[in-house]
Amino acid sequence: MSVVYGIIITRSYMPGFFEALQNLPERKPKKYFITVQGKEYEVSLKKKKWAQAEGENNLIVVDGEIVVKPSPAYARYPLLVKSDKGYIFQDNDMHWPNKISEGGVIWQIESE
Repeated sequence: MSVVYGIIITRSYMPGFFEALQNLPERKPKKYFITVQGKEYEVSLKKKKWAQAEGENNLIVVDGEIVVKPSPAYARYPLLVKSDKGYIFQDNDMHWPNKISEGGVIWQIESE
């Protein structure tokens, strides 16, 4: 004959517990806001995370849409410009300058 030892589990709960859970007020969805150009906008959580990753200072509003500011051009390249004295190229090939004379061209970066 074998004897099994164990614990008898009984259900005991607080009276009114489940009724209290049913009477809890509904939870309102959280609202997310970002500040762009000094004005506050309500956005979704995904847009809020995107704005934090980009940095709210780097955002602008274009046609009612929040977008990243375009980055300023950091590379400026010289152009061939007519000059009083400049290069004369062989067969108009800029890789083969022949001489420097009146009415030639020079490499110049346009000023802003």
